[in-house]
Amino acid sequence: MAGTEALAVNNTGIATPEQEKAIARFAQALSATPAFMAFEAAAARLSSDTAALAALQAYQEKLQSLDLSLRFGFATSEERDELERLRQACDAQPSVAAYAAAQRELSALCQAAADTLSERLGIEYAAACKTGSCCG
Repeated sequence: MAGTEALAVNNTGIATPEQEKAIARFAQALSATPAFMAFEAAAARLSSDTAALAALQAYQEKLQSLDLSLRFGFATSEERDELERLRQACDAQPSVAAYAAAQRELSALCQAAADTLSERLGIEYAAACKTGSCCG
């Protein structure tokens, strides 16, 4: 548990040189996984797919315009139907579907890594991460 002691001693949020090296090795290992490489490739394909980007933009704009109506239950059935149609149009784009699948795979890998880190460090790693990270 030497790693745990180092974390306890260095509870300032600043990593020790040993921790920085371990973090760099972890990041390098993660970036070399098939899941990470597939996610990067899917993101690149999506970013250059103008039809998919247009479909995403149309969906996001409609979702944003209906935000309050949806939250408070004031959206009409026609508005909800239109939003669903736009969502399905996004989902039908191959690059959007590939991106979503790759994102799920990478998220599952990150969650498994967080579980392993939690077990080995004796702390709840995902709880220590900021909201929005792939770990939690």
